[in-house]
Amino acid sequence: MIASAEESPHRPPSGRMPYGGISGLAQCAMSATPESARTLRHFARAVAQRWRLHDDFHEALAVIVTELVSNVVLHSGSSWVAVAIRVRGNTLTTEVRDGGSWKHRSVRRQEPLDAHADLGHGLRLVDAFATRTTTRRLEAGSVVAAEIVMPASSGGPPV
Repeated sequence: MIASAEESPHRPPSGRMPYGGISGLAQCAMSATPESARTLRHFARAVAQRWRLHDDFHEALAVIVTELVSNVVLHSGSSWVAVAIRVRGNTLTTEVRDGGSWKHRSVRRQEPLDAHADLGHGLRLVDAFATRTTTRRLEAGSVVAAEIVMPASSGGPPV
């Protein structure tokens, strides 16, 4: 696993910056395995905690990362997955990138979903938390981005 973080260098005496002045970036890449969904979910929660985001955003990031990474593991055939979490102004963006190509399921899933399973809850959960979701197919792989617009009192990356 490879992880990095960048944070805005200046903080006013109040300790909080207006959203227009905050920014932060945290990234992590690893092998695309079923365990990567759990590992990257913990990474997302740690980022939300370090940046002192409101608890609602801890859960939103965890769900978004878990579902998007799970889709890479189950459907892309990629050997790796990368997550980037970024705050710019009042927008929290999560990007999940892979190097594979989508594999389509020949038969619909039949088993009921387990509420505690690491995988398989679907993009509907991502859409429920995100203000906007986009998908870009690349020459090799794809990038799915989920954006959340945060209210002014939600915290942000420490600077």
